[in-house]
Amino acid sequence: MVNSFKDRVAIVTGASRGIGLGIARELVQRGARVCITARKPEPLADAVNELGGPGVAIAVPGKADDPAHQEEAVAKAVETFGRLDMLVNNTGINPVYGPMIDIDRDAAAKILAVNVLAPLAWLRQARDAWMGEHGGSVVNVASIAGLRASPGIGMYGVSKAAVIRMTQELAVELGPKIRVNAVAPAVVKTKFATALYEGREEEVSAAYPMKRLGVPEDIAGAVAFLLSDEAGWITGQTVVLDGGVTLGGGL
Repeated sequence: MVNSFKDRVAIVTGASRGIGLGIARELVQRGARVCITARKPEPLADAVNELGGPGVAIAVPGKADDPAHQEEAVAKAVETFGRLDMLVNNTGINPVYGPMIDIDRDAAAKILAVNVLAPLAWLRQARDAWMGEHGGSVVNVASIAGLRASPGIGMYGVSKAAVIRMTQELAVELGPKIRVNAVAPAVVKTKFATALYEGREEEVSAAYPMKRLGVPEDIAGAVAFLLSDEAGWITGQTVVLDGGVTLGGGL
């Protein structure tokens, strides 16, 4: 798969670490150039260096749900690399834990703004800047929490269910020029998910037929496939990446 993305350009949001950085690394290894985003400039700069420097990667810091940041990142990607072929909406937040019925209204609104409305806005920017005329491929990072009840992270699950449904709608609206798919991971060993497994990884992973939690590389390969020409007849789909856990119980 080396050079399968030669001359192609991607934006990956939330890519200073974890799943986003893993996806960006996979795309670069396949020949793509990437624009990565996240809130904090320093980790982004480190990520750019890890990816190979400004010849293959640039960073634009900002908040994922900030329209000015979205516009700046898309414009900089096109200005720097001359095009924009792929978008990975990876940024997601879950700032609260507990019964959804008691969630703070502002917290709920923020979750929906970052996890649902921001991916929609990023895709609109990408469409207007390049993809609407030239075509492209998009992958939204959802979660198995969007497929079934997830006690303690209910509003996060609601937001990811919306991402899955939004993926279907946008695939219909934007085809055939733009393909839109999603992935729904289970627990992946990242800083974002530590509360779900820290100190009890063996216990949590026991519920998985694969007997282990995910790692960013498990997600990155599937995302790269969905973005690639090999997936050229796939749109509106959500690929579950869960080590088999949704076949039974567990997170």
